Amino acid sequence: MHAPPNGVSTPNRRDSMIHAMTRRLPFASTLILGICLVWPGAPGDRAFAETIESPDIPETTAKTVETASELPLSDLRTFAEVFGRIKEEYVEGVQDKFLLESAIRGMLSGLDPHSAYLDNEEFQDLQVGTRGEFGGLGIEVGMEDGFVKVIAPIDDTPAQRAGLQSGDTIVRIDQKPVKGLSLNDAVTLMRGEPGTSIELTIMRSGDEPPFDVTLERAVIQVASVRSRTLAPGFGYIRVSHFQSRTTEDVIAAVDTLKSASNGSLKGLVLDLRNNPGGVLNSAVGVSDAFLTGGLIVYTKGRQEDSKLQFQAGPDDILSGAPIVVLVNGGSASASEIVAGALQDHKRAIVMGNQTFGKGSVQTIVPIDDSTALKLTTARYFTPSGRSIQAQGITPDIELERGEFKPLAANGVSDLKESDLVRHLEDEAPESASEDAAEKGSLVAEDFQLAEALNVLKALNIFGQLGTP
Repeated sequence: MHAPPNGVSTPNRRDSMIHAMTRRLPFASTLILGICLVWPGAPGDRAFAETIESPDIPETTAKTVETASELPLSDLRTFAEVFGRIKEEYVEGVQDKFLLESAIRGMLSGLDPHSAYLDNEEFQDLQVGTRGEFGGLGIEVGMEDGFVKVIAPIDDTPAQRAGLQSGDTIVRIDQKPVKGLSLNDAVTLMRGEPGTSIELTIMRSGDEPPFDVTLERAVIQVASVRSRTLAPGFGYIRVSHFQSRTTEDVIAAVDTLKSASNGSLKGLVLDLRNNPGGVLNSAVGVSDAFLTGGLIVYTKGRQEDSKLQFQAGPDDILSGAPIVVLVNGGSASASEIVAGALQDHKRAIVMGNQTFGKGSVQTIVPIDDSTALKLTTARYFTPSGRSIQAQGITPDIELERGEFKPLAANGVSDLKESDLVRHLEDEAPESASEDAAEKGSLVAEDFQLAEALNVLKALNIFGQLGTP
């Protein structure tokens, strides 16, 4: 576009711009994706979804929204006038495409932290999480007060090994201030060729001064599910991220744990700490695996197709064995769906710390083959109708974060029967000492996990009371 020499946009040009902006572009499809803050997953099917009506939930919107038929023409004329002034009078020449794209980004960034315009590169990057491999540091991040905030480090990545924690604020990247950068720009700076170094300046809550951390970029291969046996009959499953195959991986992990425990489990710890979310349908699938029916989660937005509910099937892969779900401040969105569903159905005890509180659903709306909108279109609610947005899941049992340090040995141990002269020997004393050693090791390794195991053992003992 070229303005006339006098530097003022002509009415024809401005009116044509207004006319173009008032047209509604048809979108080919709308894909419900995962609700992770930064790396949403690939679209899943809607096998569990149904349209619902929820008259008991009040309609809430952050801003008054006008429909397309009520577009404010005077404001659009102002926009066209500003556009023309920039084109004619800005100190350097600016491409029309750049100005219009910047205007779109500005519209979306003013809505909430999770809505965004995705250009071709960003659209491709959005799908990285479900492929399970990308180059970078291995952290889930969001934007808060103009700075990049760490939501959670991903397991077995440079970020976790460097000690980055949920809640850390990144204020500089390679000495470049983050303030003023968009989240996508900051993420681009943090990514790079594997083997190259990057320095982050971190602010941590408390009185600690800012400090620098040097990390080496790596190819991030995210295995979303890991498992092991904690004690005979008691299993542990760690879900670090909800990817497209997470439900299948969890079911396979339970089968493996059962095989190692003579075909059944006495209890399971499901660890969702520092799990920033991911694919919505995977969160539904994992919840469904442990429930025998009922509502898992439902979503409510302004459009009919954003009003969905997800129901559980009749099969519980643990056959009713007790579950403890571990959460913390890095547990967000999809992990909060799982914790909330199991908590509401009294199927699990939730232990740990208050979760992050991201209770919104992002929809990817393709504009053309290479660009899209990531738009917040709904809130989700737990089966009992709780909204998690900005509140999070409150654990049934609070566990403070910390480390267990055994008392230093002073060379003098408590007197026991076995220390007495001519004490009677037990026929099999080894097993008790081995169990105690294993317990002591787990407490030192992960205090919260050890407490979760203790609760599972107590539930198992309680369930056996009165049983002949």
